[in-house]
This record gives sequence, structure tokens and C-alpha cells, in this order.
Amino acid sequence: QVQLVESGGGLVQAGGSLRLSCAASGRTFSSYAMGWFRQAPGKDREFVAAISRIGGVTSYADSVKGRFTISRDNARNTVYLQMNSLKPEDTAVYYCAADYEKSFTITLGEYDSWGQGTQVTVSS
Repeated sequence: QVQLVESGGGLVQAGGSLRLSCAASGRTFSSYAMGWFRQAPGKDREFVAAISRIGGVTSYADSVKGRFTISRDNARNTVYLQMNSLKPEDTAVYYCAADYEKSFTITLGEYDSWGQGTQVTVSS
């Protein structure tokens, strides 16, 4: 399995930006499809963005499309989530996830490794 550690969360005003990072260790990073999910208080964990093993394919939730960008650096074993034009409704714990079986997926249940999460709070 791969171990994942997120960083970069924090408190930001609406309209601001944050960049989340997820550092991976363990198996070969380029063997994993990667995704970002988030969970707000009292809500289910939801898909935010995903990227394929080599980075050629990406997908976004409609709620973040045009504002968030997922990318990866396989040489640095790291996946990123650039978040711009943040809104109060983006407030959540953000989780990085990895899937070894598929080259690309947006399905939460198909991810088998998860980080501990990083809090993002957007004030109005």
C-alpha cells in the first residue's frame, strides 16, 4: 500500500486561493490513480477531482470545475490541488486518495488508500 500525507490546508477568505499537497510513500507513485475528496460537517464524503496515473486524464466535480486544478509530479511522488476563487461552501476536510487497481477513477469506493485529511475553512 501507499502512505499519503496531505498538507496546505488553512483559513482563507472567500475569493482567495490555497494549494493542497499530498505526498506519497511506499509503492511506485506512478502506479496509482489519485483523487481528492472532501467532507463537510454532517455531510457524506464527496468527490472533488481525480487524475490518471500519468496525469493525462483529469475530472472535476461540477461544483469546483473552472476553479480547482489537480496535477501530479510523479518524480516528487506528490499530487496537488490548486484551489482558486474559494467559496464558504468549499469548507471541508480534504482527503487525498490513491487507487492501485485502476488507471483512473472518480468513484470513492474504488480508492484503497487514504490520507488523514487537511482542514480547509473559507470565511465569508
